[in-house]
Amino acid sequence: MNKKLTGLGLALLAQLSLPAQAAITSPIAFVTQVPIPQDFCTINATFCNHQASIDISGRGGDLWIRYPDGTLKNLTAAAGYGQNGLQGNQAIQVRDPAVHWNGKKIIFSMVIGAPQHYQVKTYRWQLYEITGLSKNDTPVIAKVANQPSNYNNINPTYGTDGRIIFVSDQPRNGQAHLYPQLDEYEEAPSNTGLWSLNPNTGNQVMLTHAPSGDFNPFIDSYGRVIFTRWDHLQQDQQAAGDRNGEHYGTFNYSSEAANAKILNSRKEVFPEPLTFDTISLAGTNLHGHSFNHFFPWQAHEDGSELELVNHIGRHELGGSFVDAVFTDDPVLTYLTNPSNPNKISNFFQIKQDPTNPNYFIGINAPEFGTHASGQIVRLTNVAPTHNADEMKVDYLTDKSTSSIVGDNETPLPENSGHYRDPTILSDGTLLAAHTFETRQDRNEGTNSPDYADTYPQARYAFRIRTLKQLPNGTWAADQPLTNGISKNITYYSPDTLIHYTSELWELQPVEVKARPKPAKLLPTLGTPEMQVLQEEGVSEASLRQYLKSKRLALAVMRNVTQRDHSDKQQPFNLAVAGSGTQTATNNGKIYEVAHFQAFQADQIRGLTGCCSSTPKAGRRVLAQPLHSVNANPPLSASAPKGSVKIANDGSVAMLLPTRRALSWQLTDPQGKFVVRERNWLSMQPGEIRTCPACHGINTKDQIGQPTPTNKPEALRELLTYLKANGSL
Repeated sequence: MNKKLTGLGLALLAQLSLPAQAAITSPIAFVTQVPIPQDFCTINATFCNHQASIDISGRGGDLWIRYPDGTLKNLTAAAGYGQNGLQGNQAIQVRDPAVHWNGKKIIFSMVIGAPQHYQVKTYRWQLYEITGLSKNDTPVIAKVANQPSNYNNINPTYGTDGRIIFVSDQPRNGQAHLYPQLDEYEEAPSNTGLWSLNPNTGNQVMLTHAPSGDFNPFIDSYGRVIFTRWDHLQQDQQAAGDRNGEHYGTFNYSSEAANAKILNSRKEVFPEPLTFDTISLAGTNLHGHSFNHFFPWQAHEDGSELELVNHIGRHELGGSFVDAVFTDDPVLTYLTNPSNPNKISNFFQIKQDPTNPNYFIGINAPEFGTHASGQIVRLTNVAPTHNADEMKVDYLTDKSTSSIVGDNETPLPENSGHYRDPTILSDGTLLAAHTFETRQDRNEGTNSPDYADTYPQARYAFRIRTLKQLPNGTWAADQPLTNGISKNITYYSPDTLIHYTSELWELQPVEVKARPKPAKLLPTLGTPEMQVLQEEGVSEASLRQYLKSKRLALAVMRNVTQRDHSDKQQPFNLAVAGSGTQTATNNGKIYEVAHFQAFQADQIRGLTGCCSSTPKAGRRVLAQPLHSVNANPPLSASAPKGSVKIANDGSVAMLLPTRRALSWQLTDPQGKFVVRERNWLSMQPGEIRTCPACHGINTKDQIGQPTPTNKPEALRELLTYLKANGSL
């Protein structure tokens, strides 16, 4: 019979000799949590998981460490945090441990305090650091200095330069009336992206602006910040045209200002209407557009060079069926890439393999019902020297765990269960939080005869286990890390008394061990762009300084008529209007392009809900033609708003706002869109972002050509304009 842990007295403050079955040679830190069966906007959900109220985050969890001899220590309890029994002012919940490069301290997120009966209070996740991790040490916990105290700060990780990178829900521009940012899916509260903090000075920088959220950043051995981003750039499904006039209380504001007018409008201009919006699509030559993935992204530590890892995307990873954008062009086809037979819809909780840095592992899981648990998958050839065509997906655990059976059905037969939080240790051991359950989770509790309260008894029972490889090559759960950890917890939520005495969930294992710190990545400029600067007598340093002084970034594309060979969902036979530059196959219509039009993410979509005329707090972003920058050359009368002219060689150069999500499209001479970007990107002041083509080329374009190397004439024209106006 497994021994249980039931208190916060001396038995927990001391080292607990609980010999576990798994043989592991390094200390492993992990968290315990009271199970929360609900899986929407709760602590372990795929999105909207950053809030700290007790009903969605719970209380009573701890930060633990397991030493190689099987001994366990409750680190938070030993440092004087947390309480047993009824949760009150000293109650805690913990999440997201990350180990420092030297292996001697851990940063994590913690919320302190729990409401009493009928009490409604606001709580925030904050960042804390713990030292004294050795077996005979007394651990010490300190709150990270100078972090934003009025917002939720989660998913911290250590930078290479003493800064801390984390996820926060603080407003993009500090304007409290825009809080919370609402996601693009359900208008639920979202985090706003990645942030960087110097705890000594309080200097804080927004690294990425994510309209629907970024998650779980870490710095890989190549110096890249790797994280999961929710890519959901589509029109608002809450306001779509065939919702029987309900529109879920959505409306547009006239601007982002606090005193903006409420408009009698739900107008959206980018991208095309949703797949199911038959009213808006009627009479057009468009297939509807929907986009919903959690994919791997990368950036430098300063937030520059933001992109999907090695430019991988739906063409390589799959995960959705997307029809050709135009219905009247037979050479366009649905989005697919047969070169990678293993498809995934999402890639959560990414970690690098320390025994082979060319591998990432993570979880392919559905959006709902499993607490972001599912199938462990591996992404190969992730080193920066590879391109997306070379990256492949390997299924490590049962393929059938990538989908779930219904709420009331029996578990999947001959299935090893669901996994989350995978990590590979330095000796090659694979660990993960695991449950044998394969149905959707739900509360299966009953009323207690003693307390007349509710037991939040989840179907799922996450335990950290090692994995072993079976003879058929598939990996499956093996030995547990512990013999099970239980705790006597009671809390108000806030009207209902919750009483829990069973085993806690074990989640988020990390190896407590020193590891090499990579060199910090620095910005570089491509040779063709450097040649243009030299020929125009402009130094890279002076150009970057000008951009920083104006809080601008510069985007440069060499030839937008070239597109990657695998993308036939949007037009790929492209020609620059009025010039001889084109990239076209022998089949299909040739589309003229004349302008590059940028869109910025403005928080102007409001929400009242079904039963009130009073606007709810927060706003969703809508894509609007660029209007916050006026430093580009003047537009002609016929040009689309927020655009620049495509140069005769197919190149583009445009000054753009920073620390705000952006997207863009190519238009024909009449301003009608031809090719659209499908992701949000953001840039940093002083950044010069160069892209060889409009859809970056992995190995070849549609007619077999490699990445373009022309000196972009659009950059030359922009520099000439800036010099003439005294800006450079």
